[in-house]
Amino acid sequence: MAEVHIIGQILKAVDFAEPHLYCKWSLQSGNAWRLVQGEVQGQSQVASHRLQSSSDFAQPLDIHLSTASVQGWPRLLVEVYAVNVLQQSWPVGYGFVHVPSTPGIHRLEIGTWKVAPNGLWQSLRERFGGGGAALSKTDLLYSGVERYKLQTLSSGKVIVELNLIFRKFDEYGVEFK
Repeated sequence: MAEVHIIGQILKAVDFAEPHLYCKWSLQSGNAWRLVQGEVQGQSQVASHRLQSSSDFAQPLDIHLSTASVQGWPRLLVEVYAVNVLQQSWPVGYGFVHVPSTPGIHRLEIGTWKVAPNGLWQSLRERFGGGGAALSKTDLLYSGVERYKLQTLSSGKVIVELNLIFRKFDEYGVEFK
């Protein structure tokens, strides 16, 4: 079987209005893909930015996958959450990116969005640290079937650095140029 090694890190979140953030992440792929070693989901520590518009996570990723087909190529999903002094958290950004299909070092920027408040009360609650609206199903992140019904706002970006190592793809007729 062909193999993909994903080694890297979720570096930071930039351009978010909230000062205390953490990131939940997951790697999703099709049915032909199997996890050989590593974790396909995780969560960073809470990072704060006081003077900059950047929260440094440095969350390591080390995932080894095998596959017999390139269908269902892996994608990295991120959910950024804000935390207040009462330890309440709420989502402030959702986003995803497909893992690049070429070996080597890649620096990716994942643009994120959040659900727009649908009234004055929700706007005030979000503004003063009570939290915003959350998705009930995370498959809305990458599936456009029901996402078009949502009203969203652009939030910030998550910066990811990945080093990809591909093995045995040539045996399955896949060439990289």
